[in-house]
Order: sequence, then structure tokens, then C-alpha cells
Amino acid sequence: MNTTEETNETNETNETREAKRGGAGSVQSVERAVSVLEILAARGEAGVSSIADELGVHRSTAFRLLGVLESRGLVDQEKDRGKYYLGVGVLRLAGAAALRLDISQEGVAVLRALADDTGETANIAILDRDAAVNIMQARGSAAVTAHNWLGRRFALHATATGKVLLANLPEGRREEFLGRGPERFTARTITGRTALRAELATVAERGHARTVEELEDGLNAVGAEVRAFDGSVVGAIGVSGPAYRMTEESLPGTAGKVVEAARELSQRMGYGG
Repeated sequence: MNTTEETNETNETNETREAKRGGAGSVQSVERAVSVLEILAARGEAGVSSIADELGVHRSTAFRLLGVLESRGLVDQEKDRGKYYLGVGVLRLAGAAALRLDISQEGVAVLRALADDTGETANIAILDRDAAVNIMQARGSAAVTAHNWLGRRFALHATATGKVLLANLPEGRREEFLGRGPERFTARTITGRTALRAELATVAERGHARTVEELEDGLNAVGAEVRAFDGSVVGAIGVSGPAYRMTEESLPGTAGKVVEAARELSQRMGYGG
């Protein structure tokens, strides 16, 4: 057996052993992939061999890692020299993280003012896969016994902020959500595909969403979209309260305050529309 064959056999043996380790091998692959990104961030660019040396792995392993990262847009390659560098996908992820930080930082004063103005519980929610997650909360003077919504995930179709986020999803993702048969929480939860489409069209038309005892009996809410500098919807701000205070008749008035708060927060995020 020649040296090349011995090397290939050794590599195959190592790869087989790693595959057999299952979860441990997967974690190690993730750690190595992150290390690749850190190496490129520090150096600016690097070739497969130097990355492999830095990681302490065979060249074929480094090449596979780079291939996966390249397929996701996290690294790119200079075709003429073979050097790799960070791709635009990293900027996309960094931008998303920055927007979440911005909405938290800029939302404090706006949320507090909205809670004071309405007397109810005010929240800011962002999209997390197929749910709305409340990342901030402020309580008004009347919300002594209000729910603690902070950090909780909520169904998009049954909450006011969730409806806003759902209405602004790309059509394909929105239809995929509707096709899964949304859960019913109360007798007033909108679950039918046709009815939900009509509801989301109304949300888009009037610029805010309302829920009337759709998540919990006796709980009403209003939500409006928050936009970033590029016009994309990065979250929603809303107010919720008991139905005996936030009556259906009073919701339009509350909606005006929520829309104004959403407009102010969007402006703080750099949106000029």
C-alpha cells in the first residue's frame, strides 16, 4: 500500500469513528464551524490548508466545513486564489441581531409612555419562527393584576402583535402557517383559513390588529407594526387588558395610541416612511 492510500484509509477511519460518535461528533462539527468563522474574522481571508492547520484537522475535513458554510452564504471564496472570507450571510445575521438590540434599546421610553397613556399592559413582540415572543413589557396604572407576558411565546393568529407579524410574513410562509390548522384557544379564536386570510387583509388595510377574547376569555388587545430603517417589519408593539376595561367599543381609540407609539418607535429605528 502506498503513502497516499494509507493516508486515505486513515482519513476514512477517522471519519467513520467521528460518524459513530453521533451527537458528540455533531457538537464537534459545530465548534469547528464556529472556529472557521472566527479564523476568517481575525485574518480576513485564509486558504483550506491554513484553516485545517489552525483547527488541527485534515484538509478534507476543513474543506467540508467550508463547503457547508459557503452553501449558507456565511463564507465565500475568491475563485482565482482559492482563499475564503466571510460572506454576506454573516452580515445578514449580524443585522438581525442588531435590529433586535435596537428595538429593545429604543423601545424602553416608547413602551413606558404607551403603558402610562393607556393604563394597561404594553408589550413589544418579535417573530421567533412561528410564534410571537414578548421581549419587553411595561404596566400601566390600571394593570395591577396584569399577566406577566415577558419572554413567553404566543400563537401568531390569536394575539394582536402576532397577527401583525403574521400579516407581514412573505405569502409562502403565511400560507404554510395557515395550512397547518391553527390552534383554537377560545370560542372566538379565528382558525379557519379563509377567515384568517380575511382578518390578515384587514390588519394590513387598517394598519393595526385587534383581538377580542381570542387568546383568553376576558382579554382584549391591540397591536401595530414596528419597522426598521429599510422598511422591514422587525416587531410589533401592543396593549392588552381585561375586556371590561378594554371594551370592543374602546378598541379603535386604543388602536390610535398604539399606532402612534409604533410610528414613534419605527422612527427611532431609522424608518422614515
